[in-house]
Amino acid sequence: MADFIQPDSITTLAATDLPVTYADVEAAAARLNGQAHRTPVMTSTTVDRQTGSHVFFKCENFQRIGAFKFRGAYNALVQLSAEQRRRGVLAFSSGNHAQAIALSGQLLDIPTTIVMPEDAPAVKLAATRGYGAQVVTYNRLTDSREALGQQLAGDRGLTLIPPFDHPHVIAGQGTTAKELIEEVGALDLLLVCCGGGGLLSGCAIAAHTLSPSCRVIGVEPKRADDATRSFYAKTLQTVENPNTIADGARTASLGTLTFPIILHHVHDMVTVSETAIVRAMFFLWERLKLVVEPTGALATAALLEGIVNEPGARIGVIISGGNVDLKQAGKLFTKVTKLPKSQPRVPWAAELS
Repeated sequence: MADFIQPDSITTLAATDLPVTYADVEAAAARLNGQAHRTPVMTSTTVDRQTGSHVFFKCENFQRIGAFKFRGAYNALVQLSAEQRRRGVLAFSSGNHAQAIALSGQLLDIPTTIVMPEDAPAVKLAATRGYGAQVVTYNRLTDSREALGQQLAGDRGLTLIPPFDHPHVIAGQGTTAKELIEEVGALDLLLVCCGGGGLLSGCAIAAHTLSPSCRVIGVEPKRADDATRSFYAKTLQTVENPNTIADGARTASLGTLTFPIILHHVHDMVTVSETAIVRAMFFLWERLKLVVEPTGALATAALLEGIVNEPGARIGVIISGGNVDLKQAGKLFTKVTKLPKSQPRVPWAAELS
């Protein structure tokens, strides 16, 4: 069930009032130089032929910790004061932001505490602990991670670094699109996965400056469509505990920072089904040899399903991460079967139960 929030003038901000600018993205890129990987850009003649476009996949599954989240986490932690570093930081996350904060804290000698759901992917829980973080788990069906995180941060004197609604996090994530456009040149379209909107808003800022005619489109699961509804209603909307395999997109809503940036710089929002997500994952694994998690396949799914279709266009696609439980992925792929050649675009799926 969706809830509706009436924000205070959140839709009326002018560009000069937005909380993050391209100058912030540039500054983040300088801080990340030598720390974050400059991830590869992959192409596929099969995808180009099927879509009639020129497609460039920005592969953040090869980023440190296996996802784009390292960019924003490191950019936020490296700017903390000496006292904040000494006390430590706290984050709440289903996995990728958790790992990013944990690794950034390890690199910068900052103690980290991470609030994670009990049902977070095992691979993400293990990696977060492996980077030296103290993990506090909670039941996502009965507990609020925000409330728990704020209580722990207050009790322990920790600096809270949220997963997306933070200016330094947004600026760091924007370096993803900055690198892509610098490498391949101007784009006509940029497709970006969306959960809380940190990656989408940061990338939209970068695209607006580096490729002004580029249309930026956010992609989220149909079962977690709060950002799409918010975009069209121009009013922030929420969804509680959406049942989607894209765990990185289970955020309740866009943030008070990401929402106005998205309204100002993003051109459209679309959604994809659970079946389409698995279909895109299967394609990326089988044809491009890329291990991609469900959330990381959202933007690819919108392209391969024909939801976004612009023949002849130069299209950037952000693959946001590759932290997936291989056994769970195998179970998902058992539901993917061959279809007759007459089926459109990506012929590998039966509807998921």
